[in-house]
Amino acid sequence: MSAPSEPDGSAADRPMPPVTQLGMLSLALILAGGIYLAAHLPNHVPLGPPIALLAASVALLVANAVALSRVDGFPWARFLAVAKWSLLAYAIIAGLIEYAFLQNHVSGGALVVLTLSLVVFAVHVPMLIGFTVARYAEPERAALSGT
Repeated sequence: MSAPSEPDGSAADRPMPPVTQLGMLSLALILAGGIYLAAHLPNHVPLGPPIALLAASVALLVANAVALSRVDGFPWARFLAVAKWSLLAYAIIAGLIEYAFLQNHVSGGALVVLTLSLVVFAVHVPMLIGFTVARYAEPERAALSGT
């Protein structure tokens, strides 16, 4: 016999946008652009394909943020509690990777694209971590009661 459920269902049963799927696609695009750039270094790198991949990844990041902002009763306090510390960790990781790029004399357009890719990486991963934790938290009561 199942336990009685809340009127709006449990936290796991709430409809959520495909944040994880879009986030993983965004990260895959960043990874593909990075591999493309790395395959051409230290020679001249045609920047069209990695810029296109970066633009698509940024579009997915923005779409993810917009979709997440529209979820009624989303536990933002829990999301922010987790995401802010994840953001700190990933900012440090991105900084270390950037340092490696600079030590390997990456410059010009390739460095700009790689740096912007690191920014997307350092923002999207904490968003995914925060979302994964917050999606199973109980909804905020004010949003459920309509006040």
